[in-house]
Amino acid sequence: MKITRQDKFPDLSGTPFEHITPQWAWGDSTGAGIKVAVIDSGIDRTHPALESSIAGGVDIRKTKNGIEHIEGDHTDAFGHGTACAGAIHMLAPEAEIYSVKVLGNTLTGGGDVFLKGIKWVIENKIPLANLSLGTTRDRYFAPLHSLIDSAYFKKLLMVAAQNNAPTPSFPAVFSSIIGVKAVDIEDPYQFYFNDYPPVEFLTKGVNVKLPWLKHGYETCTGNSFAAPFLTGIIARMLSKHPWLTPFMIKTILYSIAIQRGMFRKK
Repeated sequence: MKITRQDKFPDLSGTPFEHITPQWAWGDSTGAGIKVAVIDSGIDRTHPALESSIAGGVDIRKTKNGIEHIEGDHTDAFGHGTACAGAIHMLAPEAEIYSVKVLGNTLTGGGDVFLKGIKWVIENKIPLANLSLGTTRDRYFAPLHSLIDSAYFKKLLMVAAQNNAPTPSFPAVFSSIIGVKAVDIEDPYQFYFNDYPPVEFLTKGVNVKLPWLKHGYETCTGNSFAAPFLTGIIARMLSKHPWLTPFMIKTILYSIAIQRGMFRKK
């Protein structure tokens, strides 16, 4: 099966899409009033790059007594969650970020803990979540699918990074989520739409300087760091247009994407 570059894109002139612009979608918005959950390794709320953007969170962990929820401040076990929060804050500086810690110091965690993290977001009605993590284990496909659909039907949108390896991961492959991969571009507001599933959008995620542990910074590359840039854009969209549904957001992103049909199978 051959993959070829598709250089001719749909002509949207004369359609409602042509009236949707970045200025209309998020211009002058700061993300104010929007809650964003970062389901990850935790967030260092004291990092100077995050200013006062961390509004709360929960540490979900598996113990001998079962899965525990510890509300309130906690540390970042790895640095990954702080980096993702930094990307979101960079684009949406007034968004209220909530840390949902489900990963440990090896950047791994149990599937049951991951599910509980998503449930916490749904139960707390947080309208937008960043999931720069996923699984390839089949046993979690059905419960994850059910949860992500549940969030979508409640008008809660989740953005997920695709696996960096060739093997597709979920929930990034689900249609009720926005799947993201990284490309090497400078502008964080620039993104591509890929009409060959499962990944829908490609955006900045190569050699990005982001906050890390001990108030430091790391130069990061990977799909994990592309997803929060798109999450930041969506936070600004929701702040400016709080009535937007997940379906509407996907449609607006499609209409603004600088390139459509990036790759097509022949």
